[in-house]
This record gives sequence, C-alpha cells and structure tokens, in this order.
Amino acid sequence: MTKGGRVSRGLIWPFLAIGFAIWGTCYTCYHVGSLALKCPLLVTAVVLLALAFDFTNGIHDAANSIATVVSTRVLRPLQAVVWAALFNFIAAYVFGIHVAMTIGTGIVQPEVVDTLLILSGLLGAILWNLTTWHLGLPTSSSHALIGGLAGAAIAKSGFGAVMPAGLLTIAAFIVLSPLIGLVLGFSIGLGMTLLLRNARPAQVDSFFRKGQLCSAALYSLGHGTNDAQKTMGIIALLLYSSIWKDQSFTATDLTENHFWIVLVCHTAMGLGTLIGGWRIVRTMGTKIVRLNPFGGFCAESGAAATLFVTAAAGIPVSTTHTITGSIVGFGAMRRLSAVRWGVAGSVVWAWILTIPVAGCIGTLTYLVVSAVARLFS
Repeated sequence: MTKGGRVSRGLIWPFLAIGFAIWGTCYTCYHVGSLALKCPLLVTAVVLLALAFDFTNGIHDAANSIATVVSTRVLRPLQAVVWAALFNFIAAYVFGIHVAMTIGTGIVQPEVVDTLLILSGLLGAILWNLTTWHLGLPTSSSHALIGGLAGAAIAKSGFGAVMPAGLLTIAAFIVLSPLIGLVLGFSIGLGMTLLLRNARPAQVDSFFRKGQLCSAALYSLGHGTNDAQKTMGIIALLLYSSIWKDQSFTATDLTENHFWIVLVCHTAMGLGTLIGGWRIVRTMGTKIVRLNPFGGFCAESGAAATLFVTAAAGIPVSTTHTITGSIVGFGAMRRLSAVRWGVAGSVVWAWILTIPVAGCIGTLTYLVVSAVARLFS
C-alpha cells in the first residue's frame, strides 16, 4: 500500500523479515555446502545439528529479547523480532567472542573432544530445549548445551574429562545472574519511581514507550553476545578438533579466518526467533509480572547491565535467568503480590534441573551413539 508514492511504513517490517530470511538461508547454505566439500559427512551433519540447536535456541531462548517490548505493546511481534535480530548481529562486533571461546575451550578437556561427543551433547541439549519449549518454561539453552557436553564427556572419559573451574563458575552464575538482575531491576525501578513521582502518568507512559526501544536494543546486544556465541564455540570446537587441527583455536584466528561461523550462528538464531517463541514471550511478559512500558524499560535495563559485565568477562550466563530475575525485581519493587510466585517457582525449578537433566541425556546419548558407531566401524 502506498500513500503519496511512498511505501507504507507498516510494510517495511515484513520486507525486512523476508529479506533477512532469504539472505540468511542462502548465506548459511553456501558456507555449509562449501564445508561439506572439504570434510567428512559426519562432521557436516554435526555442524547442521549445531545450527539446528541454534535454531531451537532462537525459538526457545531468543524470545527473551522481545518478551517485554511485545507484552507492553511498544512493538508488534514482527517489529520486535527484526529489532532484536539487528542488535543480535551487531553484538558480535561490540563485545568480541569471549563467551564463544569459553564454551570452546573452558568446559571440556580438548584432548577428549571428538565428533561423537559433540553430537551427543547437542542431542541432549536439543531434547531438553524442545521439552521445556513445549511446557512454555523459559529455561536456559546455554546451560542445556553445557550440561549435554559435560554429560557426554563424562560418559566417554570419566569426570576428569570436564574442567571444574569452568563448570563451577557457570554453576555460580546460575544463582548470581538472576540475583544481580533482580537487584538491578528493583533498584532501577525504585530510582525511576522516585525521580518521576510528580510526573503525569500519560507523560511517563509516552516517554518510556520510546525509552523501551533503547532498552530493548541494549538487552538484545547483551543477548546476542551471550546466546548467539554458544553455538559458535561448539562449531569451532568441532572443526578445530577435526579438519583444522593444524590451526590454532584462538579468537583472532576464528574472527579473521572463519568469520562465517559467527554470521551463520546469528542467522540460525534469528530465523528461529522469526518463526517461534510466542509461548515463552507470554510466560516472561505477562504470567510472572504484568509489565507496562516503564516496567519493561527497568527490567531490560537491569538485565542488559548484567549481560554487558558478564560478556566482557567471558562468562556464559543465561539471558533467560537474567531477564527473569530483573522482571521479578521490578515486580517486587511495586509490591510483592505483583509477582506470581507460583509461576516464578516453576521457572526456578526448571533452571535447577537444566544442567543435570541435559547432562544425563547427553550421557545416555553418547553411550547409544558410540555403541552404534562401533557396530558400523
């Protein structure tokens, strides 16, 4: 539809979404197809599975990027998806790939890594992701991946195959990241409430409708630098342990010589966000605490600040945990009864169970996959 010869502004978002989907699909097919010509079929299949995991991560986890801005009706879902995807891509250029390097080099001992181990870890994470997505629970895809990898490594070589320091840091931030988000969501909400206590409600709502676009962009930057980098680390770990053994697995080598890995991982996540995730958007944005633009701004700002600090430190925290903690913190600032503690409690239980359950699935999957591999060897 046009007006005065100009394309209606509402048509821009569908065109952007379709353009992204076409470009992303073609770009991914080109690079994965090129890779298939250079490496064994099984390695290519595991790369595709990793991208499938990233896609389910987009359906399951990346919805957190748009949950508050959609539930407050500042943006429509399609607009929010495109907005989030833009800043998820930019994140790779802002914060580097510290989180990807932690996933690739800080969880499992490099000498035990092989294609079957990564295959088993990914299957464990995907199965847990799909289960919790079906239940509408905003659990962490990051921790599902870490649990799946650790479980497969233990099945292969015992507990010495995992790196305790990396796992302990991640385990600590299962608790710390939502608590930090909670404190910041509470503090930002309280500070802004005091600052604007004499302002008219209509003025506050109008201001924060614009402000939430900025906070959503900042949160998406933090989201991209955490969640999109998990699969980067896995794919890089697989390729450096198989077809690139003569190359050094460093951040410089990855970004200068194999930057396509970064882009295809962002693309897979963006496509997943484009297609699914509304069930979890609803849980995050309405079932735990009902948010208005002011609350959305405070929750996203608190979560973004947490993610910026952890990304700079290379700590792979859960964006799900962080934004949920921040939403609960803002709701508790208003009044404790504003938080639906029953829903929040079920979410917390899902958090606690993610790593051990995904680890058990990863362990069982490795035993099955390795047994099948022995039959055909």
